[in-house]
Amino acid sequence: MVYQIDAGARRLLWVGRDRTEATLRGFFETFGEAHAKALRFIASDMWRPYLQVIADLAGQAVHVLDRYHVVAKLNKAIDEVRAKEARELATKGYLPVLKKSRWCFLKRPEHLTEGQEQKLAEVLRYDLRTVRAYLLKESFEAFWTYTAPRWAGWFLDRWCTRAMRSRLEPIKSFAQTLRNHRELLLNWFRAKKEISSGTVEGLNANAKLTIRKARGFRSYEVLKTALYHALGHLPEPNFGHRFC
Repeated sequence: MVYQIDAGARRLLWVGRDRTEATLRGFFETFGEAHAKALRFIASDMWRPYLQVIADLAGQAVHVLDRYHVVAKLNKAIDEVRAKEARELATKGYLPVLKKSRWCFLKRPEHLTEGQEQKLAEVLRYDLRTVRAYLLKESFEAFWTYTAPRWAGWFLDRWCTRAMRSRLEPIKSFAQTLRNHRELLLNWFRAKKEISSGTVEGLNANAKLTIRKARGFRSYEVLKTALYHALGHLPEPNFGHRFC
C-alpha cells in the first residue's frame, strides 16, 4: 500500500498484491516516470527491496527511514536479550527476576503502569545483560532530540561504537544495521522531522478496520476497491441523494 502523506493530503494512492520488489516496481510503472522524478521525500521501513527500487526509480528523493521502524527493531533486539537470559536463569535455578518483565523494557517509561514501574525498578538492581541492553536503549532516545544531521550523525556513530562493545549479539546486530543505513537515517533530520511513516501506521489501522467491518473479502479486487473507497479520498459528486 502506497500513501500520499504530505501536508495537503493523507490518502491511499495505490494497492498492490504481495509484498515483493516486482509489486513495488508495478506502482512506479503506474505512477509514471515524470511523477516519480518529481518526488521530493519518501518514507519507508528498511526492507531491502524498498531501498533498492526507490534508489533506482526515485533516487533524487530524500528517502527517510523514520523513528517508528528503528525503534521497533531496537525493541526486538532488547526482547531477544531478555528472553535468552530469562531461559538461562531458569535453567541455572536462579530467581526468576525477569519473569513478567517484557513490557517493562519495551514500553516508554511514561507509559508504564504502577506495577510495571515497580517491577522495572526491582530488575534494574541486578547486574544483568538485559539491564545493560535496556540502558543502551534508553540512551539511544537522545538521538531523536538532535536537529542538525551532522550532530545526529556524531551521536549515532558513538552510540553504535558503545553497542558493538556491549557483547550483546542482538544489540550488536542492530547497531550494524544502523551503520549500514546511516545516511538514510540522517535523512529524517534533513527532512526536518516532518516526513514520517508513523502516519502510515494509522492509515494501516484503518485498512484493517475496513477488512474487519466487512468480515473479510471473497476476492482481492473487491478488497482493493473497498480500500480505495475507505482511504483514497476519492472525488464525490457535488449533489446529494434525493428522497421522495
